[in-house]
Amino acid sequence: MSQYGPNVSNVMRARGALDTQTWVNRTDPRARVIAAVLFACCVITLDSFYALGFALAIGLFLLVSAGLPAASTMKKVLTMDSFIIFMLFMLPFTTPGEVWFHVGSWEATKEGVLKAVEIALIANAVVMAMLALVGTIDAITLGHALNRLRVPENLVHLMLFSVRYIDVLKVEYFRLRNAMRARCFKPGNNLHTYRSIGYLLGMMLVRSLERSERILAAMKCRGFNGKFYLISNFHFQKRDRIFSLIWLCLLLLLLASDYFYG
Repeated sequence: MSQYGPNVSNVMRARGALDTQTWVNRTDPRARVIAAVLFACCVITLDSFYALGFALAIGLFLLVSAGLPAASTMKKVLTMDSFIIFMLFMLPFTTPGEVWFHVGSWEATKEGVLKAVEIALIANAVVMAMLALVGTIDAITLGHALNRLRVPENLVHLMLFSVRYIDVLKVEYFRLRNAMRARCFKPGNNLHTYRSIGYLLGMMLVRSLERSERILAAMKCRGFNGKFYLISNFHFQKRDRIFSLIWLCLLLLLLASDYFYG
């Protein structure tokens, strides 16, 4: 076990334990990333509620097929909804059009309500598909898949290092916080608390800088030349081609339904 606890390896592996359980997790990560991006680009162009409902059904089907735990997955979806709920509530009262109902002196329009429903359907469909297709790829594999898709290496390295050391910073934060508690620190709405939190954040930055320098020196000693090597390369198999073909047909069907029913 790592000196920082089991959470570090959990962050590194992410959803790796699901890789052999469902057809979604056995699909080539590159195909899943491209499929998720194309699905998002397709869904945000839809206007028909028939097409948007179909897209939401696809997202739900992917969530079930990926074998994700229902409670934690829906919690993530609701967390995303909480970021846009204020906008959804305000749209009916700020969009001009036919007045549908009144809330006090405010007038809600039918066009605003429909636009709010449309945005909610788009957001939930895209998030569900992303969670199923990309959220089930462990962080290291996702980084290598992005590298194979010719994403700039600096961005890939930044993502891999961020995922690796977010939990290390978390452990460092808890260590400093426990030290403050051992000294009978009790947070409150006063200048001493603000000063102590400032010192805590400053120490985290200093220790992070020192740790990064040690890590860089260790990596250079091991011959790091700016590249991460994957022992087993990706192989685009028959099931990946079938998945890509079916996914392309679904996207075309979405666009066609939006064209005929929009």
